[in-house]
Amino acid sequence: MAKPTEKNSEFIWLDGKIVPWKEAAVHVMTNTLHYGTGVFEGIRCYETPDGPAIMRFDEHWDRLYNSAKVVGFDVPFTKEETKKACKDLILRNGFEECYVRPLIFLGNDNFGVNWTGNRIRFSIIVWFWGAYLGEGALDQGVRVKVSSFTRHHPNISMTKAKVCGNYVNSQLAKLDAVQEGYAEALMCDVDGYVVEGTGENIFMIEKGKLITPPLGSVLPGITRECVIEIAENELGLEVKEDRISRDRIYMADEFFFCGTAAEVTPVREVDRRVIGAGKAGPFTKQIQQRYFDAVKGKDPKYTKWLDYVRVQDVTPTKKAQPDTVTS
Repeated sequence: MAKPTEKNSEFIWLDGKIVPWKEAAVHVMTNTLHYGTGVFEGIRCYETPDGPAIMRFDEHWDRLYNSAKVVGFDVPFTKEETKKACKDLILRNGFEECYVRPLIFLGNDNFGVNWTGNRIRFSIIVWFWGAYLGEGALDQGVRVKVSSFTRHHPNISMTKAKVCGNYVNSQLAKLDAVQEGYAEALMCDVDGYVVEGTGENIFMIEKGKLITPPLGSVLPGITRECVIEIAENELGLEVKEDRISRDRIYMADEFFFCGTAAEVTPVREVDRRVIGAGKAGPFTKQIQQRYFDAVKGKDPKYTKWLDYVRVQDVTPTKKAQPDTVTS
């Protein structure tokens, strides 16, 4: 898995300017670093026959700005400005395919839990990122475990927004799973029903139907929407939202993750129980193939999901202003 470094990305967009990777720095007193109040998105840009294309750009960017609204941020840049900046950045770095990480965070103008008075800052980072759950995961599937950590409840945290601090919960579950030899963890809601991975939506095939948890405490994934559309329109599968207990997963015919980073990743084992035939099942394979055909520009029915990058000139590099520490 490629790490986000200057070795594969030369420039970052920060507060309105494209700057060299090593100059995109913030101060250690930045409020978001201490308290976790920031929002982000994860988006993939795919290589297609017509050049690099960002997958469901509008939907991801709308969710980013909605997440900012949820935590009370007044974003100092319009969607149009930052979407253009994103495309400029991909071109400046010379990527045909990459992962895109916009991050809206607090500056270091005021310290404390009350962040009133802090500047709202905005960065966009792009880099090459391979298979999220490891080499071979997309073909062979992964082993996962049900975590002892519980997914956030809607009355405890903002579950429909991608808030930085929410993912400490995910990191704890992920670390525990990896240390026990698994690739990923499954997380349950407060009632004990499995709802998500640490950064993915989940689906199971049961008696020819595609089952996924109701939104409730689940992030309404954009890739989740894609999977449902493909399953219904391409495969004629009945899709049903239903609560999923862990023993129901053990008996599933197929099970898989989906997400922008994870794409469509089969799960071959849960809690040391083999799922189905212990490999990617036939429906999972078909959904995965049709998904990749769509996002890589090979299926004209899904060009609506793609926003092509090479439609404008690249803006000139400018030097960002450094942080200052304020009392």
